[in-house]
Amino acid sequence: METVAEGLWSLADRWEEEGRVGQAIKCLEAICQSHVSFLPITDVKTRLRIASLLLLYTDNVSQAKSHLERAQLLLKQIPACFELKCRAYSLLSRCYHLLGTIPSQKQTLKRGLDLAMSLGEGRSYVLWACNFNLQLANALTTEGDYQAAIKVLESGLETSRGALLPDLQMVFATSVLHVNLMQWEEDPAVVEQNMSRCESLWNVIPVDQRQACKGLYVYKLLLQTVFSLRICDYKEATYHLGSLDAALADNGEPAIPNEQQNLQQQLNYVEEQMKHASMSPGMLSDLRRQYQAVQCQLDLSIQQSRGNQLGLTNSGRLPLGPAPLDEEWLPKGAVLALVDLLGAMCMRPKGMYKQCSKRIESGLSRVHEELGRLGVTNDVSEADLQHWAIWIVGIYLVLLLQLLENKAIINLTQTDLLATQEALVQILDYYTRFATMLQGFESNIHSLLGHYAHTMGCYQEAVFHFGEAFKMTGSKGMQAMSQISAALSYICVGDLSQALDLIAPVYKDMDSYVGVREKTSVLFVSGLLQMKQNNLQEARTRLATGLTITHKQLGNHQLLSQYLTVLGSMATTMRDTAQARDILKSSFTLAKALHDLPAQLGVLSELTVLFRELGETSKQHENAEYESRKREELRRCIGAARDSEHHLRLIQYGLVFHSGTFDEA
Repeated sequence: METVAEGLWSLADRWEEEGRVGQAIKCLEAICQSHVSFLPITDVKTRLRIASLLLLYTDNVSQAKSHLERAQLLLKQIPACFELKCRAYSLLSRCYHLLGTIPSQKQTLKRGLDLAMSLGEGRSYVLWACNFNLQLANALTTEGDYQAAIKVLESGLETSRGALLPDLQMVFATSVLHVNLMQWEEDPAVVEQNMSRCESLWNVIPVDQRQACKGLYVYKLLLQTVFSLRICDYKEATYHLGSLDAALADNGEPAIPNEQQNLQQQLNYVEEQMKHASMSPGMLSDLRRQYQAVQCQLDLSIQQSRGNQLGLTNSGRLPLGPAPLDEEWLPKGAVLALVDLLGAMCMRPKGMYKQCSKRIESGLSRVHEELGRLGVTNDVSEADLQHWAIWIVGIYLVLLLQLLENKAIINLTQTDLLATQEALVQILDYYTRFATMLQGFESNIHSLLGHYAHTMGCYQEAVFHFGEAFKMTGSKGMQAMSQISAALSYICVGDLSQALDLIAPVYKDMDSYVGVREKTSVLFVSGLLQMKQNNLQEARTRLATGLTITHKQLGNHQLLSQYLTVLGSMATTMRDTAQARDILKSSFTLAKALHDLPAQLGVLSELTVLFRELGETSKQHENAEYESRKREELRRCIGAARDSEHHLRLIQYGLVFHSGTFDEA
């Protein structure tokens, strides 16, 4: 019967190589369904092979789980078989993860970890222990238990350090950093420490071995880019993005050692020892266990090679480490879309909208293609998804909404209000269909709607949306930006008291924010508020400080233009007309390059006042005429947007008119 099994295994291999996975699975199932009994270990190997095929090529997770649970029952009757038992635990953990049964996944991983740690030292034991540590940390992160996840990851780091495996140390260090970034505001210093640790560990990996760590290298660069963007270090972020583009543009796969040849040589050596050596039963038993372990490793390597030939593994994946740690952080399609998103976020503050839009369209194209493959069409909602698909679909949906968010911000800055509406409507449609999966994005949605309402002159509605954005996030930074934006809307309607109530606590704590985004924004709005209250010297101090920080660190051209406009207005009021002229001209140059109509009008209005003060009548009339044309252009843009069928839906989304929005939060 073993000969029959080997024949069916070979036939299944041939079917898989030809891409006929269904026939391959039927061949293997013939062994499991046979009326004649096979050896338990034959049944186990067959079921593991079926489960692997089902998980690799199909969405039949439940059937894979059934085979694995049966294999586990059989393995309890078989002594040793370390590799087979670990593979069963690992594959079963994947099934539970895809099915969303996290408690069962954690229980399975803890059993696997106990097995790996109880059997002693050696590369195979260490790799499996690291595999289970990494999966367990992911499960804990999914549950939001970040501290427990970090504890497990640090344990994995110690295990890999003791085994002198620098690439595995790097896997765990980057994973710790990832969790740190998710908890950013709790202790930013820890994030910086672990960023330095990751760089040090990467430098320890021998240069000739780094080519085999492509997925890990990309993961490191992505985390570094996110970190740099969060602290508004756009120069460093751009540098990392260049490295990412270069790494992902290389279509060749990283070179790896000829594992199969080495494993086959080990297998032959052990087999010869078993045939010709005279030894005690105990030594023979040890050799048999060694033979089984090497055979399982060889089977796994061959299976991965077949996937490579079919273009279904490394060519479409970015694994973080060697087998069995061959899991990826994100699918390669998601990584490519994420790099496009990060690229857009780097270029947007500088006003590089043409290049930025190319990145956004590239990312949107990738995401739509991947969602199409997953069956997510315009009439599909989260209720239609199978549980195994929720995680992977969720990744692409979050990327999609963030890309659309950046698109909407660019369109709004350029006063393309109809295009802004289109992007916002798409965001709301996706959020409505996948509300549970995208729940964490609702604060962003209200923030976007607040900025849209503000641009449209609907200031009370803007305040409402900023208040909702404040309530729906736990991020201190996002809450501060919501308060700052709402304060600006209150200033526009002349309610300086409400504006002061919102801005005062943020201004008081501005040095506690990491990066400069919140600080520069609160300095601008608080400076504007001081000017409105005729505290000109204090206003000038705050605005000059904010302008310097914005210019040197943030580089946000829209904010620079706004700073210059207000400072130019103050210079006119304080009779410093020469400085006012230079400042306002610089402001208009920036606003015009951004196609920011409201900003242009603000500058033109101040220039008209300046020319009147200087007695330059011809320039005053010329400027006033140009201002009038621009005002008419803005009026047409706003009018067209108000006449659109989407306007009321966007303005009134979740709207309940009442006061005390921020107090209730």
